Amino acid sequence: MNGAGDGVRTPYQAVSEWLGTQRLDDLKQKLLEAETMFRRTGITFAVYGSEEAAERLIPFDIIPRIISAAEWRRLTAGIEQRVRALNAFMYDIYHRQEIIKAGKVPEELIVANSAFVPEMMGVEPPLGIYSHIIGIDIVRTSENDFFVLEDNTRTPSGVSYMLENRETMMHMFPDLFAKNRVAPVENYPEHLLKTLESVAPRGLEGEPTIALLTPGQYNSAYFEHSFLADQMGVELVEGHDLQVMDGYLQMKTTQGPRRIDVIYRRIDDDFLDPLVFRPDSVLGVPGLFDLYRSGRVTIVNAPGGGIADDKAIYSYIPEIIRFYTGRAPILQNVPTYNCRKPDDLKYVLEHLPELVVKEVHGSGGYGMLVGPTASSAEIEAFRRKLEANPSNYIAQPTLSLSTCPTLVEAGVAPRHLDLRPFVLFGDEVRLTAGGLTRVALRAGSLVVNSSQGGGTKDTWVLQD
Repeated sequence: MNGAGDGVRTPYQAVSEWLGTQRLDDLKQKLLEAETMFRRTGITFAVYGSEEAAERLIPFDIIPRIISAAEWRRLTAGIEQRVRALNAFMYDIYHRQEIIKAGKVPEELIVANSAFVPEMMGVEPPLGIYSHIIGIDIVRTSENDFFVLEDNTRTPSGVSYMLENRETMMHMFPDLFAKNRVAPVENYPEHLLKTLESVAPRGLEGEPTIALLTPGQYNSAYFEHSFLADQMGVELVEGHDLQVMDGYLQMKTTQGPRRIDVIYRRIDDDFLDPLVFRPDSVLGVPGLFDLYRSGRVTIVNAPGGGIADDKAIYSYIPEIIRFYTGRAPILQNVPTYNCRKPDDLKYVLEHLPELVVKEVHGSGGYGMLVGPTASSAEIEAFRRKLEANPSNYIAQPTLSLSTCPTLVEAGVAPRHLDLRPFVLFGDEVRLTAGGLTRVALRAGSLVVNSSQGGGTKDTWVLQD
């Protein structure tokens, strides 16, 4: 908010003036009201292995994170470029593999990767799109520097919190919205529905029938699954609600079977079809993958999309963007060391106290080492993991993440944060103005994941 100490940055002017008129006790009371609203709505998430998981709320901060219109235009251009390049990469990997033949990405990094799905070779998804719903995690390090921390091309979550954060803020602070021209986010479910409809199988008579496939109520993101299905007006189904019959995917209803044309799945690849992937899966539908290959149903996101957000692939993304777009990346990658490379591994082992080390397939803040805040014992334990299985890890320098005013027990204080914009890709690219801002609530912490104690904020993109 205060930039480099030269005074309040222009996008934050109105919020800064508003904060100057607020009493700390009043702000804390508003925070309690917000938590009550979230609990009444049922906005919870689960942390696996946690006894109180079923009732946990993601902490919410009432001071918004603000992005100017000019900054958002730049982010929009970079995100769209990245999304198109990632999908071009996935199409190529599952077809001619030109990028491997050109020597831009090592072949073993693809074919030996657990995220690569060989059953997808030669499959033609509608419009040639694999990842229709993508979350791009972005961090800011200075006034003009944005970095992409990671791409989420499988089943990104968190959009329900973006929507509910906005509704809560509008309910509690209508006067603050009156002083700022904030771009809307509530059209996301409408845009999601249009995207899903646009990738339905060709030749349908009438509107496509869409369903959201959830693992069930014990999944950590079940609230979001039911929320999005309700907002779009589509059926929320589990695997046992579906069956392959008469050559199509059918949903069991009290009026008999009903054909499903597009399935927005929120379960992992391995559980989609026990006849093709994990035979012990009870979450998916036997025969679903053969229907998909034949073009009789569309799966969103497509199986095999995880190859594009694999952290071992991440360091090649700038080259991937150049290869498929012919242009330099608009958004930068964080410099990354691939521990599978001997020289990179040597450097990482020598500089562990300075680096952030992540598992290649890790998520949610699990399985990572934040060197500058880790103890000597934690560093040595991680060193042994690295030496035992170096190809399972990447490492990155510790970035000086931007901060935003955040309400804490002692008052208003700076806390580090990131941003996950949600982009939809079907007949066109649809990007909601804003996204989910995740904030590290512990002083000095760089880990923003909700499973690790992080919270969320409403994200305001100001209109010109």
